[in-house]
Amino acid sequence: MKKKILIVDDEPNIVVPLEFLMQQNDYDVATAGTGEKALELISEWKPDLILLDIMLPGMDGYEVCQKIRQEKELNSIKIVFLSAMARSIDIAKGMGLAADDYITKPFATDFVVGKVKKLLDSN
Repeated sequence: MKKKILIVDDEPNIVVPLEFLMQQNDYDVATAGTGEKALELISEWKPDLILLDIMLPGMDGYEVCQKIRQEKELNSIKIVFLSAMARSIDIAKGMGLAADDYITKPFATDFVVGKVKKLLDSN
């Protein structure tokens, strides 16, 4: 069965290439442009991994991560922050919310694919 990846970002120039690349690597992919939409998809679709931007309209990525980690049945989902917020305090906050990784923008797409494969293979 294909692993499921949810890409949560409001920037099409980030979402479109990542979605294409994940599909090329044989993942089932869904996308969301807001934190609220992401939470809906997460509870219905149960992805294996979420690529999560922090700066989103409405609910931010930190809140989304926190809500996922509070739900016992969603706790095994891997979360990777993808963010332009590159200060060490931002990264520490993300990792403090029990994210599995934190990648700063701009990033090389093959680097992201490598991180995704590594996290999903560790299951």
